[in-house]
Amino acid sequence: MSEFFSTLTDEHITFIHAQPMFFTATACAEGRINLSPKGGDGLHRVLHPNLFCYLDLTGSGNETAAHITHDGRITIMFNSFTRNALIMRLYGRGRVAVADTPEFEEHADLFPDKVGRRQIIFVDIDQIQTSCGYAVPQMELTGHRDTLDRWADKRSREEIIDYQQNRNLVSIDGLETGLTKPAS
Repeated sequence: MSEFFSTLTDEHITFIHAQPMFFTATACAEGRINLSPKGGDGLHRVLHPNLFCYLDLTGSGNETAAHITHDGRITIMFNSFTRNALIMRLYGRGRVAVADTPEFEEHADLFPDKVGRRQIIFVDIDQIQTSCGYAVPQMELTGHRDTLDRWADKRSREEIIDYQQNRNLVSIDGLETGLTKPAS
């Protein structure tokens, strides 16, 4: 049975911070719907009962930022894979703080210092839904992958920015992502 809440409770926040991964879902009026898995140790935080954020790392695309820039709607889904089944969705409006901007720097110390950092995604939560998750399989976490960190650690911050400039400025539907080319 689903339950809806207007703010996160202490129990919800404990659940969120214990999850090793979550999913983001975004869309615009036209184009593809994006669903992205997010993981990593210490990369997501609840800042207050209606504000969630996560450190977004450089990847092959930047669909979430494009959709937030053009539409704003975002759903975050946490899913327990342990014996205690639970699914939690955070519905809200997103905003993006790009690396090396004042808003990003104001919150950067909440997260591990990663060479591959790209932006912080903030979600202003307007509704929370919990549901049973009884059909979700139980799985055991054996560890976090370090492949993306190893890839980024082999590059300088300037090389990461060059990669972002070549691959992360527009979405697969041609929408601007909010990243800009640095001033020359």
